[in-house]
Amino acid sequence: MQHDVPGAPELFTWEFASDPYPAYAWLREHAPVHRTRLPSGVEAWLVTRYADAKQTLADHRLSKNPAHHDEPAHAKGKTGIPGERKAELMTHLLNIDPPDHTRLRRLVSKAFTPRRVAEFAPRVQELTDGLIDGFAAKGSADLIHEFAFPLPIYAICDLLGVPGEDQDDFRDWAGMMIRHQGGPRGGVARSVKKMRGYLADLIHRKREALPAEPAPGEDLISGLIRASDHGEHLTENEAAAMAFILLFAGFETTVNLIGNGTYALLTHPEQRARLQASLAAGETGLLETGVEELLRYDGPVELATWRFATQPLTLGGQHIAAGDPVLVVLAAADRDPERFADPDVLDLSRRDNQHLGYGHGIHYCLGAPLARLEGQTALATLLNRLPDLRLAADPAELRWRGGLIMRGLRTLPVEFTPA
Repeated sequence: MQHDVPGAPELFTWEFASDPYPAYAWLREHAPVHRTRLPSGVEAWLVTRYADAKQTLADHRLSKNPAHHDEPAHAKGKTGIPGERKAELMTHLLNIDPPDHTRLRRLVSKAFTPRRVAEFAPRVQELTDGLIDGFAAKGSADLIHEFAFPLPIYAICDLLGVPGEDQDDFRDWAGMMIRHQGGPRGGVARSVKKMRGYLADLIHRKREALPAEPAPGEDLISGLIRASDHGEHLTENEAAAMAFILLFAGFETTVNLIGNGTYALLTHPEQRARLQASLAAGETGLLETGVEELLRYDGPVELATWRFATQPLTLGGQHIAAGDPVLVVLAAADRDPERFADPDVLDLSRRDNQHLGYGHGIHYCLGAPLARLEGQTALATLLNRLPDLRLAADPAELRWRGGLIMRGLRTLPVEFTPA
């Protein structure tokens, strides 16, 4: 047990949430694989160095299936998305191993090919412009609630094939999930349950109305049904779980990518000026490397999702017992000076940038092409349309959402010349 390392920083406090990077730097140097008690009471190993992190993410001895957790059954609910177990939404890509993972991933990967994502680009631009139209005349906005939050929700709803008249319900349920620290007790689990019921009903309705041949750009849920009706054997539970995790994984991450990315640009004026000049000249190169750098510098996912040792193993010199939970700290690995030159410096033109923001190995983020598209479109459009965008609060007053896996701002108040 490696709990009390002398001088170890206190983790998971409010101060830590505002800026966890000094604590992670200490752990990388002094306790790169560190056992700690999480706020939920579960004990887990934190992996903070880049080389160890990359190895861990691809290690087949670490399972994604919570059945391998050594804690008693009652603690199992503490290691995933609140409410997913009760709602029978466990059989999704973040919780399963090969061969089921391989089969389900193959089914859904067709929706996220670069070609499909490119076809979706005009819709993402339209949604982005529509949201900015909603506040451009005011001269001020909360960019989380009025922009970063609704954009990926409406995009993923369109992709899944959620009818327009139901999308605001979806937005409310997603809002409950993202506010899981500040909302009513049990609110997340209730929202998950409502979403589960809705998705099961939607899958049923779409199956009844499915045309014989797929239309071009067919929505994702119809595609999943079609695949399962053609011998891929996707159960209705698996289809609902798949739709749920695409929503869950593809939404809060993108909210944070846009929010954290905009905040980083607003607090690094010289980098932001370079990007604005590059966009004004009609170039896309700096935007592309820039979004990757924003993912590395202060990315939306602080810790990779849960893994459980299926057998005893050694990581970074530490003995990990079978059943132990292991959490890779992406935020720490992506600022490892052994891997990145000047890791605490934001450099939008950084070329050698194999960050772990989308993970690594077989669980590498399936939606990465869509997230890149949404991040690039959102940031470029904001800077082009509101060129004098500025922070309307002292950075010290901004609050970060508490939570284990994700890193994101609760609000991002800005001001600009009304357009």
